[in-house]
Amino acid sequence: MSAIRLIVGLGNVGREYERTRHNAGFWVVDRLAADSGAGFANESKFFCELARATIGGKAVWLLKPTTYMNLSGRAVAAVANFYRIPVGEILVAHDELDLPSGTAKIKRGGGTAGQRGLKDIQAQLGSPDFWRLRIGIDHPRDLGLAQQVVDYVLHPPSREQQERIEDAIDRSLPAVRDLIGGDFEGAMMRLHTLAGKGKPDS
Repeated sequence: MSAIRLIVGLGNVGREYERTRHNAGFWVVDRLAADSGAGFANESKFFCELARATIGGKAVWLLKPTTYMNLSGRAVAAVANFYRIPVGEILVAHDELDLPSGTAKIKRGGGTAGQRGLKDIQAQLGSPDFWRLRIGIDHPRDLGLAQQVVDYVLHPPSREQQERIEDAIDRSLPAVRDLIGGDFEGAMMRLHTLAGKGKPDS
């Protein structure tokens, strides 16, 4: 199996959405860009902001769609087709309602659980077999909230929840570097073994 060459962060563009739970995927690629010294440039022909980064000695593309979430697949397909990146070399970072905040998990393929960004990416690529980095944001029902899901994901997390989400992102970054290096099994073992322990891995 080859290595990850394209990392997509899902979110909605605009300052009003910047700190909302639905933008957790953007937070991941922003961290990767900042840590590697890469800068995003607007690529209107690809419907995204795109950065070329070197992480662990490997070249990788970082992508943030500039469409709204439900049209994310346009950008992913455009970049993947232009740079001839197979579906198995794509990692999509996104918020995950079905995981508690403070948790991050990696998987390849599977369903979309109603996540419209994933659904559009799957449709545009013609395959579900891309990799996913799932960043837990809690489900409103698990928090005892009557808030509708669509309203919940488009609001900022509490300070405590934000800290847990950021901690999960911190712990996921070494696993992402494993994926970029082609160590898929090692990435999953690294992240999942320490899931829920509340401390960074080394």
